Amino acid sequence: MTSSTRREFIGAAAVTAAAIAASRLPVGASAQTLSAPSADPLATELASEALNVARSAGASYADARVGRYRRQVIQTRERQVSAVADQESYGLGIRTLVNGCWGFAATSTMTRAGVQKAAQEAVALSRAARAVQRHPVELAPVAAVTGTWITPVQRDPLDVPLEEKIALLLKANEAALRVKNVRFVASGFQLLREVKTLLTSDGTNVTQTFIRVGPYFSATATVPGDFQTYEHETAPRGQGWEYVESLDIPGNAERWASIAAEKLTAKTVEAGQYDLILDPTNLWLTIHESIGHPTELDRAVGQEANYAGTSFVAPPEKTIGRLRYGPENMNVQADRTQEFSLSRVAWDDEGVPADEWLIIEKGLFKDYQTTREQAKWIEHLTGVRRSHGCSFAESWNAVQFQRMPNISLLPGERDLTLDDIVAATDRGIVIKNRGSWSIDNQRYNFQFSGQVFYEVRNGKIAGMLRDVAYQSNTPVFWNALDMIGGTSSYWLGGSFNDGKGEPSQSSSVSHGCPPCRFRNVTILNTGQKS
Repeated sequence: MTSSTRREFIGAAAVTAAAIAASRLPVGASAQTLSAPSADPLATELASEALNVARSAGASYADARVGRYRRQVIQTRERQVSAVADQESYGLGIRTLVNGCWGFAATSTMTRAGVQKAAQEAVALSRAARAVQRHPVELAPVAAVTGTWITPVQRDPLDVPLEEKIALLLKANEAALRVKNVRFVASGFQLLREVKTLLTSDGTNVTQTFIRVGPYFSATATVPGDFQTYEHETAPRGQGWEYVESLDIPGNAERWASIAAEKLTAKTVEAGQYDLILDPTNLWLTIHESIGHPTELDRAVGQEANYAGTSFVAPPEKTIGRLRYGPENMNVQADRTQEFSLSRVAWDDEGVPADEWLIIEKGLFKDYQTTREQAKWIEHLTGVRRSHGCSFAESWNAVQFQRMPNISLLPGERDLTLDDIVAATDRGIVIKNRGSWSIDNQRYNFQFSGQVFYEVRNGKIAGMLRDVAYQSNTPVFWNALDMIGGTSSYWLGGSFNDGKGEPSQSSSVSHGCPPCRFRNVTILNTGQKS
């Protein structure tokens, strides 16, 4: 081990900790947040008209969503802007329940005649669905609610001038290009503002404004015969421009790029069994794939088999309260309330208030993710009669269905840090940031990689590695968990785009966790040639 390698490792950990602290800073009394806008009178009028037509046509239940979406993508490479896209859409979608069968239609013709036609089409589709419906839909109860809500932000990223955003990215790229052997740099933003008004025939009338920001940065270093890329984990968040500023991308770009250069000289890993220490910047994706997706109830009962897949956490009657997912110190919470998270709401797309509940409690699988329809399927097993509020549609022209809430591994009782876990490990590997991965359709067998890897010997970092991937299956992996970091090391990662459904819809979801250690995990060398 060289002293510079250890200093860089410790320095990187310190800067990461500072960034985590900055990203968690609560909005103080002096920090003015934007007020939630009230509902657009036209949106309320047209949604009400659609509901009236649906009820008159025989719907026992209906909900209408009016959405106005603005999406902006900015991409840069080295010293140039490679792409800018700025899109807006506006329209209404209406879902109807007739004789226990769903129907859905949407329109961008925002007139009384336009929404009347959409409501009539939805009812007609409900009636047509009866020919193939096996069981009538039953909805869990929910109280009517009215109100408004907005993602707490100080500055809407979409209100920041385009020139300011591009200047920040190009400044970061320029700093990265100063690093020896770094030849390619890419940076950018994904930004979203969504204003959604929901009215239901049960009396709910809510308007919510969601703001999300997704920065990214990567650098590639090259030498003759080799190249290495480092992508920093600038997690997407349900926050405003103040989050981007807290990351200080231009100020950190040179250091991030130097990691790509250092990877060129890293030692290739020796395949075998190691104690695996996963930084939160890597572990969040494993949580998403091996806990988040298999605990979606529609997957567990086979309704997503054709596209997204099924789940090994099935059938519900044999897994709820019975499946040993991990050790007793493992608790996994689902929620739509977590501060700064991507899936945070006040109400879901059925008007159900944001909820939080345990998916896994003391290592045992406890409950699935549900909508109003799905809650009825398992209430006799869970004793929970209400929906967990997991209904979501990506746009006004898409029907809502069950989507993943935030799924997070709760910190342990002891406030352990990554350094504490390293110090307690004789022979291991630390992995940071997400890399390539694969997992089967049941979310059972998997393989994950990362961006940077460090060898641990006798409780100390012994240098950087490369060509590392870990392989396991979900129950074996999680039951190998023996150390969980504490509250101070908890970090919130996430995905800006998570696909599901046919036609495919995209949602955004966050996953928090502390660093963790897993004993005797199989490590592969991805650089070996057959």
